[in-house]
Amino acid sequence: MAVYTDITEAELREYLEPYDLGALLSYKGIAEGVENSNFLMHTETGSYILTLYEKRVDRKDLPFFLGLMEHLASNGLTCPLPVHRRDGVVLGELAGRPAAVITFLEGMWPRRPTPDHCRAVGEVAANLHLYGRDFERSRQNALSVRAWRPLWDQCAARADEVEAGLSAEVEADLDHLETNWPDGLPSGVIHADLFPDNVFFLAEKLSGVIDFYFACNDLFAYDVAVCLNAWCFERDGAFNATKGMALLSGYQSVRPMSAVEADALPVLAHGAALRFFLTRLYDWLNVPDGAMVVKKDPMEYLRYMRFHRNVDNAAEYGLR
Repeated sequence: MAVYTDITEAELREYLEPYDLGALLSYKGIAEGVENSNFLMHTETGSYILTLYEKRVDRKDLPFFLGLMEHLASNGLTCPLPVHRRDGVVLGELAGRPAAVITFLEGMWPRRPTPDHCRAVGEVAANLHLYGRDFERSRQNALSVRAWRPLWDQCAARADEVEAGLSAEVEADLDHLETNWPDGLPSGVIHADLFPDNVFFLAEKLSGVIDFYFACNDLFAYDVAVCLNAWCFERDGAFNATKGMALLSGYQSVRPMSAVEADALPVLAHGAALRFFLTRLYDWLNVPDGAMVVKKDPMEYLRYMRFHRNVDNAAEYGLR
């Protein structure tokens, strides 16, 4: 979440007229995240999130994202839901951007994940994969392996400003991953961004999952690899195998991974680290001045990439 596009109170009141939400009481921008403009609203009927979809989100993908939330919720996954206007429409336009009102999900994301948090995330990721099997829409992963080199090409000229020798290092990783990226593994709908700030807990129990705006159809094991990167590294860049074991055992308790998925996990984890390094690097170099956005450090994921290069098998992540 973030704020790139600001809105006035008058604009918001007009936008909310077709909804049965009662009078607007207050609203404020939310600075966390990097993708869309988000506002926390309070009305007479409760709290809601207003999202304005920015340029990196393709409008034609919005029915997939919004429909997926409703589909997963109908199968038992706790997640926010798009609010329908009185005419049944969920997507409008505000300040020149596609916009939607989303229900507010109670809970807090864990600032310091524990193995118990990791186990719960593994379970919810596996359930999401199973619940999405009969979702009627599909969406290609726009940030999978084929997209990395074009994204890198937009950053490469300035990469050595961030760290000397970075350009050659990333080029070598891209060559390796493009050559060795697996194909034909079990696939379906994945979240693709299941970071701690997208998973809420209440009293140490997982209360729901938010932010489905990277969701797509891709390898299930790739989604697991994203989670390993997001949940199982410590602040000093060290991989915590106890957390990895908890996350993977939680996932396997719901959906056991095949042997070929396990064999591919080091390459997938390396690739997932590169993917988030590249988008963070791009934003680090290109987010406009004055945007209410918390930029994330790309170097964190460079450390993860360096770890994954030396992993020989999934046992090193805690897979048993």
